[in-house]
Amino acid sequence: MKQENTSVRRKFGTAPVFFTSVSTILGAVLFLRFGFAVGTVGFWGTIGIVLLGHLITIPTALAISEIATNTRVEGGGEYFIISRSFGQKIGSTIGIALYISQAVSAAFYTIAFAEAFSPLFDLWSAHMGFDLPRQIVSVPALLVLAWVILRHGAGSGVKMLYVVVIMLFTALALFFAGEAIAPDETLPQVAGNNFGFFNREQFFILFAICFPAFTGMTAGVGLSGDLKNPGKSIPLGTMGGTIVGLVIYLLVVWKLSVSASPSDLVGDQLIMSRIATGGAIIIPLGLAAATLSSAIGSVIVAPRTLQALAFDRTFPSRRLNVFLSKGKGVNKEPVNATVISFAIALLFVLLGDVNSVASIISMFFLITYGSLCLISFLNHFGAPPSYRPRFRSKWYLSLGGFVLSLWVMFMIDGLYTLLAYGMLIVIYIFLEHHNKHQKGLGNIFKESLFQLNRRLQVFMQKRQSSMDDEEWRPAAICISPNSLERDKALYLMKWLSRQHGFGTYFHFIEGYFSKQTHVAAKEILRELIERTKGYGSAFYIDTMISPSYTSAIAQVIQAPSISGMENNMVIFEYEKGRSDELARILENINLARAGDYDVCLFATSTHPVCSREGIHVWIRVTDEKNTNLMLLLGYIIIAHPDWRRSQIKIFIIHTSGDSEMIKADLSERIAEGRLPITLANIEIISLTDRQTISAVVAERSASAGLTVIGFREEILRHDAVGFFSSFDTIGDTLFVNAASVKVI
Repeated sequence: MKQENTSVRRKFGTAPVFFTSVSTILGAVLFLRFGFAVGTVGFWGTIGIVLLGHLITIPTALAISEIATNTRVEGGGEYFIISRSFGQKIGSTIGIALYISQAVSAAFYTIAFAEAFSPLFDLWSAHMGFDLPRQIVSVPALLVLAWVILRHGAGSGVKMLYVVVIMLFTALALFFAGEAIAPDETLPQVAGNNFGFFNREQFFILFAICFPAFTGMTAGVGLSGDLKNPGKSIPLGTMGGTIVGLVIYLLVVWKLSVSASPSDLVGDQLIMSRIATGGAIIIPLGLAAATLSSAIGSVIVAPRTLQALAFDRTFPSRRLNVFLSKGKGVNKEPVNATVISFAIALLFVLLGDVNSVASIISMFFLITYGSLCLISFLNHFGAPPSYRPRFRSKWYLSLGGFVLSLWVMFMIDGLYTLLAYGMLIVIYIFLEHHNKHQKGLGNIFKESLFQLNRRLQVFMQKRQSSMDDEEWRPAAICISPNSLERDKALYLMKWLSRQHGFGTYFHFIEGYFSKQTHVAAKEILRELIERTKGYGSAFYIDTMISPSYTSAIAQVIQAPSISGMENNMVIFEYEKGRSDELARILENINLARAGDYDVCLFATSTHPVCSREGIHVWIRVTDEKNTNLMLLLGYIIIAHPDWRRSQIKIFIIHTSGDSEMIKADLSERIAEGRLPITLANIEIISLTDRQTISAVVAERSASAGLTVIGFREEILRHDAVGFFSSFDTIGDTLFVNAASVKVI
């Protein structure tokens, strides 16, 4: 369901995006945890945290800016961008995780807001003898904020942002104007100095706590539905907020390092109040302003993400979607979604503390940021013609942002990372069940897979000449007009192409190419693809419209293989007892032989495949050229799960010579090729003058699941129909003629 409403009045420009981003970036963590970080991991360690965080957030900001200038951005911010790029199933899955992180962020900043009143809490504890819970400040603050947003809408929140941003920058200015404090002699000194000390064990723990400080750069994207020109405001506001935030964080780390000892930094979470000019008043006010502005940014953005999810009918209940998507006024303020978001925030305010909530937020934001970077990279790599952003990032920045996001998650906590992705999988499966009509995983990498396949095809063609002497594997093509009447040829292609080879199956439609035959071919193709969905094999299905069987074969054997390697085998299929089908194949078999293809005739019986009876391979001592190919085909077919309870049995026919020597020679060949054939399954048969090969085969292989028999070129020049028809009494038979001797 599209989120377009021409009656919505878009009123915001670039400034709200910038201020929402920068005020969320310069939030609670800056005032409450950066002093502790500098005291614990030192100047360079904290610089490392800042730079590593921005190595993730800057590529994400660039990716958002890029994607936002490629599509018309509606309400929902990051969710809208993801869903319109990855499809709604993936977008909804990540969007739900994003919404949770945004709603929990509101709780995080409200909890941190209460820390601004630490001097009052300390004063109360000193005079009254007991501690007050921080919730007596955080809960009323959240409720007041909810009342303001619900009553006056996002506009009131944006107006408040201008006030708190002024207070925030005033506090920072006075902090930088402050002087260094004398070390507190009563606290133990941490080994090393602020510039050189680096605690590797604590680095990623502190990174998880500090990372929410950098996540505010996407907060302004959530205003996308209220912006006059999202394609302009999102890139400018987002990148501006990110760069300003990075500069300020680097300066704050430097100021803390030169202004206090490690022991002071570790021991006092409001150490900035002791450094700043007038810090006892201005830093708590700045903290209150920073946390309040960040909370405002979160409570403005989170409901809009939830509303956008409901607009897209993400949830299984129509009534729930209508309830959550309901808006008030001309700007469709998300009233119900705001109530739900505040309820979630209130729950975490009552239950959580700053550090634990920060770690939860970090995980969800890292998932979201990694996804955004991956979208940008896939669009660069896939290069779809529709991807024409006015602002362009670099593919390697996007790829780096994705890889770093994933790596950092595992470095923070591997178990939580697996749980976070496990939760996403559960959400996706749930949405897959209830939204079957929407795009899913199959659509994500379509363009990238196209590009990868294209490049591999060109690469394989360029080195094809050097591959001629490499080991053989089947790249078979099969053409049949009987695909809808019988499916054993499809089964043979499935067996050959599951693991070791590749196949292309053509359904032949006799006639001239026209609109009518084209439509019919597409319908048959859809039916064949539907039939073979459960095959789990690598063969490709297509149709071929041609005025004759001969012209169809000529076209097929000249068609390039989509596997990247040249086709090397042609398979003809016919039903035993149908002399007309056999005759038509024999009339055209020389077309395939002229192209130096291995040729197979698959003669199918009316009996079902009985794989447990195994594969019988019949070898004649005088037929050296076909022997290795028959053995390889038997090995490849029996490797398929359909034949898992089967064995290959080899029969060697000879009229003279030492049978033991023949058996030893074949055994050595099998051992060198490491084929799963035991000596007990090799039988030597001496053919007398009165016996025919067909009679011996009929006696021994009457119940075989598949019989493999070689044939030489001389057969085709004499009584070919008689030869192939003489084996009609047994089950399915694969006749093999090799173009050259294969190496096992």
